[in-house]
Amino acid sequence: MVAARVEVAGLDPWRLGGELWAADGRSPRSGRFSGLCFSGPNLIPLRGNGTVLRSFADRALRRQRTCSSIVGPAEQVLGLWDELTGEWGAAREVRQDQPLLALDGVPAVPPDPAVRPVRPHELERYLPAAVSMFIEEVGVDPRAGDGGVSYRARVSELISSGRAFARFEAGEVVFKAEIGALSSSVGQIQGVWVHPDRRGEGLGAAGTAAVVDRLVRGMGRTASLYVNSYNTPALAVYRRIGFRQVGRYATVLF
Repeated sequence: MVAARVEVAGLDPWRLGGELWAADGRSPRSGRFSGLCFSGPNLIPLRGNGTVLRSFADRALRRQRTCSSIVGPAEQVLGLWDELTGEWGAAREVRQDQPLLALDGVPAVPPDPAVRPVRPHELERYLPAAVSMFIEEVGVDPRAGDGGVSYRARVSELISSGRAFARFEAGEVVFKAEIGALSSSVGQIQGVWVHPDRRGEGLGAAGTAAVVDRLVRGMGRTASLYVNSYNTPALAVYRRIGFRQVGRYATVLF
């Protein structure tokens, strides 16, 4: 997520949409840091021990909280949250165990040939499915606050960049997924959703496999995603596709 931003925007905060914080415990000439954290729409601690996380917390507490979540490697996220919770108060939800999965080969499930990039003129058909997915996954309506203007713009951007995928039947979305962050080596799959009336038919497995195939064979990237540990049906599907666990994420939602 962070690499994708930096590769496109560099380190200028205005272009990056946030700040990249570093804690240097060694010589600056080494080019390596003992701690790294992105502060923007999300707070993403990437590396750091307890001392480093306390320094990042001190930096975050210098101003009012603006991030909607803390997300990233579980050890760093939960450690940083321990430092912040006394000042920021209770979170709406803390998801402590989210397996981080990756796949860099051919999916074991045949891709659904009907899953394709969403076209710009299909935004109005795609948007209701995107909203339903967001409410199911995050627990809030993305249209709250500004009537959906910012969320609609984000979805439109994903469509125009060829990173929103769907299977349409009779003009309705029955499967959807997106490539959220896309760096030079990894693409992060997000927003996987199957219409409630069509669940249990294998659309999720075949549709996700189609997006994986596009990432791995079409774009030369490793496919990645993370999922809540309690979502056993989704975990079973992803493992059947061929994903393996490479880490553990956590998310603090506000």
